[in-house]
Amino acid sequence: MAGICAAALNGLPARADEVCQAGINKLRYEDDIACFRDPTNRESPLDALKFVPFDEIGEVYLSLGGELRQRYEYTHDPSFGEDPQDEAGVWLQRYVLHGDLQLGPHLRVFGELFSALEAGRKHGPSPVDENELEVQNAFIDLSFSPTHQSGLTLRTGRQELQYGSGRLVDVREGPNVRRAFDAARVIFELTDWRVDGLAARPRATNPGVFDDDANDDQALWGLYATGGERMLPFGSLDLYYLGFQDDRGTFEQGTEKEKRHSVGFRLWGEEGNWDWNWEAIYQFGSFGDDDIRAWTIASETGYTWVEVGWRPRIALSANIASGDGDPGDANLGTFNPLFPRGNYFSEAAALGPRNFFNVHPFLTVKPAQDWSVTTDVNFFWRLETEDGLYSPSGRLIRGANGSDERFVGSAVSLTSDYAITEHLTFTAIYTHFFAGDFIKATGPSDDIDFLEFTLQFKF
Repeated sequence: MAGICAAALNGLPARADEVCQAGINKLRYEDDIACFRDPTNRESPLDALKFVPFDEIGEVYLSLGGELRQRYEYTHDPSFGEDPQDEAGVWLQRYVLHGDLQLGPHLRVFGELFSALEAGRKHGPSPVDENELEVQNAFIDLSFSPTHQSGLTLRTGRQELQYGSGRLVDVREGPNVRRAFDAARVIFELTDWRVDGLAARPRATNPGVFDDDANDDQALWGLYATGGERMLPFGSLDLYYLGFQDDRGTFEQGTEKEKRHSVGFRLWGEEGNWDWNWEAIYQFGSFGDDDIRAWTIASETGYTWVEVGWRPRIALSANIASGDGDPGDANLGTFNPLFPRGNYFSEAAALGPRNFFNVHPFLTVKPAQDWSVTTDVNFFWRLETEDGLYSPSGRLIRGANGSDERFVGSAVSLTSDYAITEHLTFTAIYTHFFAGDFIKATGPSDDIDFLEFTLQFKF
């Protein structure tokens, strides 16, 4: 869904046999609408909404877009039987409408309304389930070109953020409510590098209408650079520093004011049939009067048989993140993923990336051009036996409780994604999580079954 016709990229009209497709991105303010500047490419009413010019040369224009998502989820024995059981599953609805107004070459205004609704949760919606109506994005861009080969953008206002693979900062697409920040950013673009500087506070999600506000307990700041194609033999490079503060950081060790600094790099790309995404992060800082020393290494390496029917891709993801070896000493060793993907390991979202190591092989095939099927198995262990088990949100699911067991469990999943049309997709997912020795030794230990059906329309 993310392609546009090659002719439009070169400023030329599309040929009659070329199809102009919507360049829809995860962050909708990064959508590519270049193809729709040519009126002959606007074949449907939805296409006409992508580029509405207000002057003859097209420097002042409005682009509209949106999303409707309907999702059914059923989890049997959530948190291994420790959390309340939803009787008939949960119905999650998401409605989004955005407008992108370009006022000449230097000024841009982007706004987005967002509504997320929930029905069926036994004890009511969680913060990631429901937000009846809210302004999700509302920012202004001021753009300049310091040189012919560079660009500078000042962006301020409410905005969604995602960097790299979303291991530290992500919009949280899987849950019903996406994450947003109040932020000021400086974006500097060169021929093969982009550098972002940011200072931000996350939005605190409240379930009502226009009632969200900034979370004053937390702050995020830093620099993120991506590029490097010319300096590497193949692939791309991300380099970054991110600072984080949480006035109420909570770990097995307790709750204290947390100030954490993350420095990391990511190597990613593809060459021939191979693709890779490798990342390493080191963290330091303070937790109350104590020091923070934490780290993680994450990897995914895949191979695709492009000339074989169904284009099978086999891949291995192997990851590790530090835990706290001694909650009674003066150091906190638990890695903090800050604002990660809500579905970090799977859509079941049973576990979060703290104090763990896992091995995750998977296979993806494409029985048809618009249909992909993925099957996988995931094995989880605790890294430090003195530290507990955490959820994707950072909540402590299960304390160490004196257990020396490391094996948390294993999960098998089957995922089917089908693009019914360019704008409409259907996804079905089933996951079974087998409780491991640590779960059995420390509390309720029922296996988890997760089922999801999602119908999503984007324009």
